Amino acid sequence: MPMMKGLLKAANDGSFAVNETGGKALLTAIREMAKWVDENLADLGTLAQQPALGTSNGATTMKPYVQNVATDQEGFLTMLREFRTSLADAEKGVIGAMKNYRDIDQGNAQNYRAV
Repeated sequence: MPMMKGLLKAANDGSFAVNETGGKALLTAIREMAKWVDENLADLGTLAQQPALGTSNGATTMKPYVQNVATDQEGFLTMLREFRTSLADAEKGVIGAMKNYRDIDQGNAQNYRAV
């Protein structure tokens, strides 16, 4: 997801900073979401299978559609996997932003000591 790449880029270039408390809260949320995806992706894989809807004309028409909703380029499983990858980028971004905050805070502290 491009938004998380942007967060990582902002942290890497120093334009995003977050304090320890906020960073820890964000990391907890990110890690909990990642854990949920990791624990549920295999079970949700059944969505990639064509459902057993029967042999009526309506069922025959719907079977591939239902499967595609889960697996096509914009499908649920496709987006869930992409989301999982973006969580890794978000985690790196928050860790970088926390470092940025510490660096800024230390720099400010040194400036006050010099005065």
